[in-house]
Amino acid sequence: MESGSMKVWILLPAYNEARNLPPLIEGIVGVMDAERMSYGIVVVDDGSQDGTGSVARALADHLPVEVVPHKRNLGLARAMDTGLRVVGERAARDDVVVTMDADNTHPPELIPRMVAAIARGADVVIASRYAPGGREEGVPPLRRFLSAGISSLLRLRFRIPGVRDYTSGYRAYRASALERARRHFGDRLITVPGFAVMAELLVRLRSWNPQVAEVALHLRYDQKHGRSKLHIFRTMCEYSRLLVRGA
Repeated sequence: MESGSMKVWILLPAYNEARNLPPLIEGIVGVMDAERMSYGIVVVDDGSQDGTGSVARALADHLPVEVVPHKRNLGLARAMDTGLRVVGERAARDDVVVTMDADNTHPPELIPRMVAAIARGADVVIASRYAPGGREEGVPPLRRFLSAGISSLLRLRFRIPGVRDYTSGYRAYRASALERARRHFGDRLITVPGFAVMAELLVRLRSWNPQVAEVALHLRYDQKHGRSKLHIFRTMCEYSRLLVRGA
């Protein structure tokens, strides 16, 4: 399958990211236009209180951006679920769905490499901090330690060949793989409330032995404006339940 025949849908769940969205979306547009790729950007405004919705709508006036609002903050998992449903209604089976954090910590320059890996046969491509050449910049030591520890536990519990980073929010999916998972699990595709959603999605897809590839991610936490939305204790509880429950 040629990457030029695919449309790339870029999903950005956003909560209070008014300062981060413009440079991120402008970076995405620059990369995609330079590569002459067909694409659309879907921003799920998860009840933001800092004008994120207004900023996104202003960008949508002149860029291929669609804004989907939540009236109140429902959390990352619900925002991701909303976005995947919206994209699922628009995407063809051969399209690619890319998820990114909306805080400008993920470099858009990786998107063409990830799409190319899908075109070569991968079902999921993970931008991985733990792949050879991957690194993190500006991440607080405690968060770095916890992320590495959680990924190690998930790797032991849910071994998927080729996967080192189970929690990265920067991924590319073959649209047909997400469609299959949605048909099978329905409204139960995503059950966790927060940041464990990325691990849960990967565990769900694991049921069909997907071809998974990783590309090295340079996580630029130093570029992020604003405070982290991650609540450590709550998130650890989510991962603990996922580890015990399984798929």
